[in-house]
Amino acid sequence: MAKVLVVDDSLSVRTVVERALKSKRIEVLSAASGTEAMAQIRREEPDLVVCDVIMPDMEGYEICEFVRDHPRLAQTPVLLMSGIVNGSVLARAAEVRSNDVIRKPFAADELLSKIDGLLTAVPAAEPAPAEVTSPRIGREPECAMPVADLKAVLGRLGAVPGVSLAVLVDREGFLLESAGDMALEAEVAGALAACLAEASEGIGKELKQGGFVGMIVEYDAGLVLVNAAGPSAMLATVLSDAALLGKVRYYVKKTLPELHEAL
Repeated sequence: MAKVLVVDDSLSVRTVVERALKSKRIEVLSAASGTEAMAQIRREEPDLVVCDVIMPDMEGYEICEFVRDHPRLAQTPVLLMSGIVNGSVLARAAEVRSNDVIRKPFAADELLSKIDGLLTAVPAAEPAPAEVTSPRIGREPECAMPVADLKAVLGRLGAVPGVSLAVLVDREGFLLESAGDMALEAEVAGALAACLAEASEGIGKELKQGGFVGMIVEYDAGLVLVNAAGPSAMLATVLSDAALLGKVRYYVKKTLPELHEAL
């Protein structure tokens, strides 16, 4: 069973990558800092390292250099994640001999494609018995939904008449999934919706009204519903027809518990 180390100071990003990899026979390890990542690399000797470029204590480039200088792991693939991928980032990535760079936010399919490609060059470990699960993740609860179902749940909402786009983001604005009119800027809209919700939650706390639940934002061409999808995510639903608000709110209310369970 291949072993992948995911390094990012954002819990939501680590969760997204872990969930994407659960569809594969891959053991997933995680680290929230560069220091923790180095300790994991020494102890676990992963087959692949997926690492954010910017972290509080050090850069992902340094992690890549650490891997390349390791006496036994110098050939281990390193996939860097970066919110900005330009000439400078690519040049630095090449300098430290990373294998690839993926731009954040990314789709699960894109991530899996890159990881599959990188792992093909790594000798496969002896398959573990089917009943064995990752010690980091533990046995999957029976009520948990697989990654594919998260897209299906959002897809049903996106297909409701009057809904142009449904976007699910984490509290930091990182795109988790989207459905509907892909011509719309789902990533940007989701990030801005998360910022709007965060500001509104601050107002609620100042006025002692509790945590953020949801809001309706009116525009010239339609409405946007922003709702908390549990403690870790936000759902933005774009309506092209304000007359269907009641119906859409009903479907959003039904969808939120499903999304919460899937996250």
